[in-house]
Amino acid sequence: MTQNQILLAELKQEAANTRKLLERVPFEKGDYKPHEKSMSLLRLATHVAEISGWWKECLVNDVLDFAVGDFTPKVLTSTDDIVALHDKMVLQAEQILTDTPESEFANLWTMRSGDIVYFTLPKAEVVRTWCMNHLYHHRAQLTVYLRMLDVPLPGMYGPTADEQ
Repeated sequence: MTQNQILLAELKQEAANTRKLLERVPFEKGDYKPHEKSMSLLRLATHVAEISGWWKECLVNDVLDFAVGDFTPKVLTSTDDIVALHDKMVLQAEQILTDTPESEFANLWTMRSGDIVYFTLPKAEVVRTWCMNHLYHHRAQLTVYLRMLDVPLPGMYGPTADEQ
């Protein structure tokens, strides 16, 4: 299997798991924060939905320069909107992975803010870290938020304590 085939299979499996979790977000509790330094539930859920859109920045592009971008967080109005954003980003990611030649994974990618370079790595490492591991990190945070709000958690790798 090629690298993009391996990543595509993982993306599809994990997208289904992420979707199950996002479907449980209680939008009416969107302002909830477990700690004053934490993101709100709505911001975190939106971030989880957006992460699958990072394949474009990390695989199609060669540089992400925060000094040039004008990122504005999405304003969503319902749990359905969060799920729809996730679905849209996953479809985009699937297409990018399908279209990316294997050779692209060896090319270098740089994260910077103007003159400050944070790192330069092969795209294979970047997509693993920023498109996959980053998703898992924030998805785990989201499960904690939901648990603290007493929202039953869906099984992702088997049953949860809520779904035995």
